[in-house]
Amino acid sequence: MRRVIIEAPYAGDVDENVAYGRRAMRDALQRGEAPILSHLLYAQPAVLNDAIPDEQELETDAGDAWLGVAEACVVYADLGISDRMWRGIEAAREAGVAVEFRKLGRLTIRLLRLAESPADRRA
Repeated sequence: MRRVIIEAPYAGDVDENVAYGRRAMRDALQRGEAPILSHLLYAQPAVLNDAIPDEQELETDAGDAWLGVAEACVVYADLGISDRMWRGIEAAREAGVAVEFRKLGRLTIRLLRLAESPADRRA
């Protein structure tokens, strides 16, 4: 399996972005890749709090540690590219890691938004 670092948004609408990140990881796995998406791994209860700058920096540093073994940095861009994603892109380029851009497509994003809506959660 090809080892890839995924760049996807986190801040802002965290619930939507976590759902999107999970879909991006599934997409990478279905492509035969072994993905890591640091904010899904590290920014969760009892691990790191993304709202605390020192912990956010620790999350970033832990993600960057994978650059030495990653074969690509894959940017999932349907929801835009945040400043932190650009920082990850630049770190990958500086480390000589190939950067690829992907989109999951409108239908996938629409379904994610519907699945995460409060009405669906109550059903």
